[in-house]
Amino acid sequence: MTTDALTVQDGVWPEQARGARLHFVSGKGGTGKTTVAAALAIAFASDGKKVLLVETEGRQGIAQLFDVPPLPPTDHQVASAEGDGGVWALAIDIEHALLEYLDMFYNLGFAGRAIKKVGAIDFVTTVAPGLRDVVITGKIKERVIATDKAGELLYDVIVVDSPPTGRIGSFLDVTSAMRDLAKSGPIRSQSEGVVKLLHSPQTSVHLCTLLEAMPIQETVEAVDDLVAKGLNVGAVFVNRVNPQYLPDDELDEIAEGRVDAERLRTALDAAGLELPDDDFAGLLTETIDYAVRLQAQQVAQAELDEVNAPSIDLPEIEEHVDLGALYHLARVMKEAGV
Repeated sequence: MTTDALTVQDGVWPEQARGARLHFVSGKGGTGKTTVAAALAIAFASDGKKVLLVETEGRQGIAQLFDVPPLPPTDHQVASAEGDGGVWALAIDIEHALLEYLDMFYNLGFAGRAIKKVGAIDFVTTVAPGLRDVVITGKIKERVIATDKAGELLYDVIVVDSPPTGRIGSFLDVTSAMRDLAKSGPIRSQSEGVVKLLHSPQTSVHLCTLLEAMPIQETVEAVDDLVAKGLNVGAVFVNRVNPQYLPDDELDEIAEGRVDAERLRTALDAAGLELPDDDFAGLLTETIDYAVRLQAQQVAQAELDEVNAPSIDLPEIEEHVDLGALYHLARVMKEAGV
């Protein structure tokens, strides 16, 4: 685990990320990384920035969150903001991106279409899975540097809904391996450009986790892997954090089932809340369950405190995640300094 002398402040957007234009968001499956990436894009757009939100796994999760039809393999606006700001989305299609790659660097547009017809693209990317990541990261870099007719950058910020934590290190570092394999030519020059971007201050990698044992462990391992590869770790977004309504000095006792029922009943009566015995018993059970969850969160938080990256807590969204929920999470991120 990294123990660099960098000072981190929980709940605060890290200084390194403030100057970055390219933000990758990763996390263990089920931690809500797509939701966090979408909320981060909205937070940036709320400052009037033009933001591109990129999906890399072909699940059309972004389209579902923004309640729009399945995204094409080209930029498509999904949300607007004040001024010229807004969120555009791109679902990278490996076939479309590979054909672009062949045409752009090898003038093989016609040949690429022929390769597509015989089904060779799936074969190539299956036999050489690293090539898929090279093409995807290359496409991301192309959108980072894309300009309009006036020569101005198309996007102020790019946010990428990335592969999960178990694969994020190899995904971002695969281009280094391809660069080392290709001694010359377009592949090498393209790889060098991508490697330079991903390892530069322009790029920040954020992780999404839950206060549970397995997601925390994967987060710790991912941070170590990213740091070892020379990549910039930004913030750790701790998703679905339960607020604590129980006193610290009584939490352990309550979690073990020792609740002062008489005192609780008296307090409820004083507040004008008269509960039938069955409802009161159910309240006691829920209180104990809640205390157990808080205990587990505290244990997980202690492990997360060892990670040398600031953590930003995000509240649990009770209802179905929709645009309203995304804007709520974006506001929490803004309060943290995004």
